[in-house]
Amino acid sequence: MDRTVRNLLVAAACLLVLGGLGVFAAVRQASRPVSEVQVNIANEFDNFFISERGVTALLTRGGKEPVVGTLPEGPRLRELEARLKAHPFVREAQVYRDLAGNLHADVRQNRPIARLTHPDTRLDTYVDAEGHVLPLSPLFTARVATVARPNGANLPTAFFQDSVGRRYLEFLRYVDEHEFWKAQVSEVFIEPSGKLSFTQQVGDQRIEFGLPENISEKFAKLMVFYRQIPSVLGWDTYHRVNVEYQNQIICE
Repeated sequence: MDRTVRNLLVAAACLLVLGGLGVFAAVRQASRPVSEVQVNIANEFDNFFISERGVTALLTRGGKEPVVGTLPEGPRLRELEARLKAHPFVREAQVYRDLAGNLHADVRQNRPIARLTHPDTRLDTYVDAEGHVLPLSPLFTARVATVARPNGANLPTAFFQDSVGRRYLEFLRYVDEHEFWKAQVSEVFIEPSGKLSFTQQVGDQRIEFGLPENISEKFAKLMVFYRQIPSVLGWDTYHRVNVEYQNQIICE
């Protein structure tokens, strides 16, 4: 019993010491001005839409509100995070301080999966996997499929947000998530009827896909065409390939 009590007292004392050290470290950190800003941009998709300089400019409002030499605490850190998250190409952001007095800004970039094109290229935009529209960037151009209407009409800004538009977004997601199709699908057209067609990076065929339904099955049929026809007859034998109808591939 005495040993148990002794062990409990020792454990409690250790906890108190650790707690005291934590409080001391927190107080010391809060009283130490920021000495350096360290920016870390996660770039798992090789996108370069925002730079370290750009992140620093957001934190300081272009240098008007320096953070070096200041003492930012909880609410101020959340405010700095909010500035970063307001950038269209910032998907996630975390701002925090370390014991050495450094301010850390960890950023994960947003990623477009397609480019929405217009007759006036200055109006082009990107769309991400959630259907949100992103602006073009002077820093980087993403190599993604383009999406347009044959008559040059603009897609509404919220096109991919409603129940109908989400089906087209699923098509673009499928292309983006499969390396072969991501490399092969070039220009996607949304016809006035709502049907999809697209051109390819390799081959002169225009693929008539139909409505954005049974997506994986249609791409599986198209893969059958790739594996069996071009190797025998050549890539340019047919100029039109239709996978719209169930259990059929129509080539002309």
